[in-house]
Amino acid sequence: MKRNVLLTVLLVFVVFSSIVLCACYQAAISESHVRYVGMMNIASEKIAKTIRGMEMNAMNEFDEVEKHLDSPESVIAALESKTSLNPEVRGYFAAFEPNFFPQKGTWFEPYVVHVDTSAFEVRMVGSARHNYHKSDWYIRAKKSNKSFWSEPYYYYDGTDISGHYTTFVKPVFDAQGRLACVCGADMTFEWLSKELQRVDEGFRNNELLNRFLLNGKEDFYTMVINNDGSCIASPEGKKVSLTQDQLVNSLSRKESGTLDLTIKGVPSTVYYGPIDYVDWSVAIVVAKQSMWGPLLKMSLVLLLVVAIGMLMVWLAVRKLGTPALK
Repeated sequence: MKRNVLLTVLLVFVVFSSIVLCACYQAAISESHVRYVGMMNIASEKIAKTIRGMEMNAMNEFDEVEKHLDSPESVIAALESKTSLNPEVRGYFAAFEPNFFPQKGTWFEPYVVHVDTSAFEVRMVGSARHNYHKSDWYIRAKKSNKSFWSEPYYYYDGTDISGHYTTFVKPVFDAQGRLACVCGADMTFEWLSKELQRVDEGFRNNELLNRFLLNGKEDFYTMVINNDGSCIASPEGKKVSLTQDQLVNSLSRKESGTLDLTIKGVPSTVYYGPIDYVDWSVAIVVAKQSMWGPLLKMSLVLLLVVAIGMLMVWLAVRKLGTPALK
């Protein structure tokens, strides 16, 4: 009899525990999804806001150039006038059409570049060696007649301005509607890496986001990736490329989604979504181990509860049932 009672109680505990564990599993999956999708959207909005601010400052600079197309000297003065407005911009340039200013010949490209946090200087960078008329950004600007962000690229000329860049580009027209030049604002990705570091630290230190975490720590980091899955910017030491066909196809369509991958030997889930104003996406890489930490702790707690419950039932049955069985 005692054996039947114990088996019945054990079955009830097992069924109950299985139901609770399944419910916890689904809740953990849903909570994790909502959590990281929300974090991804916040990161995307912050980066888009910063990029939009850069665009507006650059447009102010380009408008000044458009107002001062009467001479090479006035163009350079216009470029210098607002250079200090955005410290994240490495330099502003105006790349002119051949012989727009006859005295300047085929290549006239004044470049106002920051040499430190406060000072800048004017350089003439157009030449046969740097034939910007054949550059992708120049050709695209002439064809599209609208502003855009260039693809990330590496520029090298043997000077201190060599590095990884992206450029906000806009064609500028004269009073007769002819293309005068293509203006650009060059930015390195240092600001973006710093922004991602701040975003991740903000998530980890956010009391509301972390209030109900059982494990207290989560192994994740945020990256910005191109539409081919290559890494544009990431926290220090976290640079990886996500070049799986399924992900690349989704990125090229500016979609949001999730994908399970093994990254540097660690099973992970990648949450990704597009950033406004640019053809880039935010990706949050989360180690699966940290995602399952809370569920594992819940499972251990349930097993402990079942064990204690079974022990209490066994003691109760033994105490109550012994006299009647003699």
